[in-house]
Amino acid sequence: MFGVVQLGVLAACIVLFLPMGMAGWHLSRNKMLFFSGALFITLAVFVHLTPYFPALIATLSYSSSSSSDVLVSPLFVHKNESCIYLLHEIEYHVDELSSGSFGKSWNWVESSGRGVSECGFQKLDRMDVSDLLNGSWVVVAGDSQARLMVVSLLELVLGVNEMETVKGELFKRHSDYKTMVDEIGMKLDFIWAPYIGNLTDMMREFKEEKSYPDVLVMGAGLWDMLHVTNVSDYLLHLKLLKNLVMHMIPVSSKVENDVEVVSEPVPRQPPHLFWLGMPTLVHSMLNTEEKREKMTNLMLDSYIRGLYSSKLVRQTGGPLLLLDVHSLSRKCGIHCTLDGMHYDGVVYDTIVHIMLNALLIESHQKL
Repeated sequence: MFGVVQLGVLAACIVLFLPMGMAGWHLSRNKMLFFSGALFITLAVFVHLTPYFPALIATLSYSSSSSSDVLVSPLFVHKNESCIYLLHEIEYHVDELSSGSFGKSWNWVESSGRGVSECGFQKLDRMDVSDLLNGSWVVVAGDSQARLMVVSLLELVLGVNEMETVKGELFKRHSDYKTMVDEIGMKLDFIWAPYIGNLTDMMREFKEEKSYPDVLVMGAGLWDMLHVTNVSDYLLHLKLLKNLVMHMIPVSSKVENDVEVVSEPVPRQPPHLFWLGMPTLVHSMLNTEEKREKMTNLMLDSYIRGLYSSKLVRQTGGPLLLLDVHSLSRKCGIHCTLDGMHYDGVVYDTIVHIMLNALLIESHQKL
């Protein structure tokens, strides 16, 4: 690609030699001088503006994408997005041990398109996670699936031994849990929000208080499926939730369904937003008759379709990156669950590492 100096030399040559060539075609002196002057001015403006073209392109790209906090270049954003969508390229290894139990592990696999090795995915250790989440406010809201994710995250931040001392507090039935990791200044809030309506209430509180976390993970659906059993109501709440989330993004205005939605200014970077999906349900292993009757695979599929049709998740053009528990739990299989709904720690460890690597990608950081 030409630099500014090369373009300047090229422009000078055109301005010098093109009028001479035109003179050879017997153009009048005035026409030749007029054309030469116009050509010189045009090329001078072009050369002087050339250094600003990349910034202009980047600005336009930023305005068309609300999912990136910092924009380096359109190519870099494209690379980031493609890497983010490879994060779920996971394989599990489940091996039967001599004791009769099963050993489980996971790793990223190479995709058919482009290798995940190009994206630099990595399993983060305690020091890496401490650096990444240093000084952050992390909120995880949802049902028992979200609570199990918090366990995996805290085990990374605190260590397994330290984690044993907080498990009793964390697993109090149907309760919130809040902690402060003083070593790194990380505040972690788990909000018990089993119904989709609980999440919309939470978002209203954030809006009223004008206080937003740095990282927000939320998800609901299992309790709605079991106790409400109304897909249409679930979809309406998802759309409402999306509108509330859009107020967290510091853009002056947006068009939603042909109606302009003006967002309130947010005096900070928008939070990193994630949706915690519902797991694969193993119907025969569900532990109550009510669950086996209502939580069928057909019903689960309808709730998942509702999520996609709401366009809440980034995979369908929305603001939240889906942490696809459904596909990950299916890959791990029936050896990774005891009740057909809650899975072993290896699945939630995977989810946490996917989220952390997404944070690295979106923040343009390297460990």
